[in-house]
Amino acid sequence: MDLQIVHSYLFGNVKFLDLLLLAMAIDIFTGVIKAWKEKKLRSRNAYFGYVRKIAVFGIIIAANIVDVILQLNGAIALSTVIFYLVNEILSITENAAQIGIKVPKIITDKLQVIQEEEKDENRKE
Repeated sequence: MDLQIVHSYLFGNVKFLDLLLLAMAIDIFTGVIKAWKEKKLRSRNAYFGYVRKIAVFGIIIAANIVDVILQLNGAIALSTVIFYLVNEILSITENAAQIGIKVPKIITDKLQVIQEEEKDENRKE
């Protein structure tokens, strides 16, 4: 079976998929550097992180199937990819800031606000 046929069947014409894959690779790289720097490098944590990234592609495949069934021309799949792409970019930026790469202050301030909101939500649960 041709790889192009498999890709076309699972992902259709989903845009930005290659960019998402690149962002995930950069996030993994910066995450490993951050964990190594903080002496928190654990294979188990990394394993679950990789599994979550693979699960993202399962969600994108499901979004593509819904698009095909509802004949939405890729709207749901594109939205899903963009959501995860933005999430990866935020994670890369956070990792970069924590390993000492200069990140504009306005961005680090926004990241701190997001982290504080997530902590508040976790406390409520």
